[in-house]
Amino acid sequence: MAQVTVTIDGKAYRMACEEGQEEHLTTLAGQFDRYVSHLKGQFGEIGDLRLTVMSGIMVMDELSEVNRRLAAAEAELAAFRDGRDTVLTGAVQRDQQVARAVAELADRLNGITRKLTQRPVATAQEN
Repeated sequence: MAQVTVTIDGKAYRMACEEGQEEHLTTLAGQFDRYVSHLKGQFGEIGDLRLTVMSGIMVMDELSEVNRRLAAAEAELAAFRDGRDTVLTGAVQRDQQVARAVAELADRLNGITRKLTQRPVATAQEN
């Protein structure tokens, strides 16, 4: 395990993390420290524990909003996929209908061609 020291509200905390995650943990701690600093600026010295709890609640509130927006985006994406599937199914069905109509028309034309080629050609003497 890797070790990293982060600073929150001016206090250093030594933390363990997976190898290669040190920068990520430092970034997260920096973001959390900004929440603590913001609250400290608004409310003053109200105690470390209280500042930490309030900051945690703010983070969870933002996370909740992000999760709500993600769920809405996923639902919208699912609706788009359903619509796409419906359109594609309709297009396939129309293509099949057109193919059947073309095949029927080809059969009819072939039948007409056969009838025309089976008739004896009238000569000038017969007219």
